[in-house]
Amino acid sequence: MGDLVACEDVLMFVNAAITSTGQREFHHYAGDQRLSLAFLHEYMLANYRELYAAALALNINDHNAVLIVRNLLVYASEVPLERRRAEGRLIAARLRLLPPQRVLRMFRDLRQVGLNNRRTRAIIQEWMASRPDPAFDAVKYRGVVKDVVRHAHLSPPGGGVTRGELGAFLFAPHSRRAFRTPMFETWRRAHYEQAALYDLPYTVAEGFAAKHGIPRKVFLERIEPRMTRLERLRLQESARGHKAGAVAADLSGMPLTRLATYVLSLSLDDRVERRDELTGALRAAALRAAGSLAGRWGRVTAVLDDSFSTTGSGQKRRRPLAVALACHHLLRALASDYTPLWLSGRADELLLYPFGPSPLGERILDALDTGPERLVVVSDGWDNAPPGLAAEVLRVWRTRLDPHRRVAITHLNPVYDADDFDVRRLAPTVPTAGIRDAEDLPTLVELARFAEGRVGLDDIRAYLDERVALFTGSGR
Repeated sequence: MGDLVACEDVLMFVNAAITSTGQREFHHYAGDQRLSLAFLHEYMLANYRELYAAALALNINDHNAVLIVRNLLVYASEVPLERRRAEGRLIAARLRLLPPQRVLRMFRDLRQVGLNNRRTRAIIQEWMASRPDPAFDAVKYRGVVKDVVRHAHLSPPGGGVTRGELGAFLFAPHSRRAFRTPMFETWRRAHYEQAALYDLPYTVAEGFAAKHGIPRKVFLERIEPRMTRLERLRLQESARGHKAGAVAADLSGMPLTRLATYVLSLSLDDRVERRDELTGALRAAALRAAGSLAGRWGRVTAVLDDSFSTTGSGQKRRRPLAVALACHHLLRALASDYTPLWLSGRADELLLYPFGPSPLGERILDALDTGPERLVVVSDGWDNAPPGLAAEVLRVWRTRLDPHRRVAITHLNPVYDADDFDVRRLAPTVPTAGIRDAEDLPTLVELARFAEGRVGLDDIRAYLDERVALFTGSGR
């Protein structure tokens, strides 16, 4: 019984760490989300610290990865040395994957809680030294880098920063008549020379453009080569509004879920006008995500939620629907024979929008009638037309019609339920896993098998040990 409880606790936390970002969802306020998530982190840290740290090797979201790293560093006084070293390897590996602004903000938070021991300073020093362009970071995130350098007493980094100039740039930038580090000198010149600002990162150059009174259209056209792919995507429609056609997002290399989010942000008229471009980009992204598994999943039927609750919230606008759309294209790539069933009954996935109730039970009946080898349900789990029908359909199917589990059924839920400290489940007989990015679908389907209760804590530990070894490079 103890092992069963531990398994459920670990899976519950992993689902939360994948789906919840502490932001408002359709059914829960942001405060509910943050309070629920904070309790789970404290509970896991106190009762399953080793498994809690191992979650860093899974496909959890950046928000929860930062919380785990912070907690492991703050609460480490009674942890044995060998355990701290293992955690240090996990922390270092995860920090390399996180966006630099998140890492820097976390380091600054450590200063606010008064954590400044040798281990923490070493981790900060190692991360800063591993950055490919410290001068770029110092310019783009100057305020937070300044706080971190002061807190950790960092020695001057390499990577193109002239010795002694980092401190001068951060703490007394106007005391120098010139910098030998090119990025620092460009920043200095941009205060009085308009041409120099176009060699700075976009977010920094934007402030200088406003200071110099440069028209938005002119600025966007000239700064375009300095933009990241995501910045181009965000500004594509803005650029069109200013008739600055030079800023155009390249959809060919965009990750699948992010691309689906972008598609759903467009008006229906724009989607119709760009149908070939958008459909081709989505299918190409899905094939990249499928990789060697493309076409190897056999007959697959998907029940996909496009009900009104997939509207999401102001912070996560249409996120559940974007995940469902991305999963649809990925499942099409994975299957040799694929049948999609949207709750609304619509067949043109490019023109989806959140609408109507959630007749999950009816759609699951339709799905089982297609005779699939694998059934995947992507939904927030709110079955309301009528309530409870999906659970009853799945119960009867599993206990009476398919007790030998010839059809593999998996429920993937992109929304964290703050009240239950987990993602909402359809039925006890069907495994449920949280999902944030469709690219993780194959891995999550594998992870969901632990939720069926047919494996024990030792199996989960073995699985996590394997993932940790691959993640940290110790298994090579």
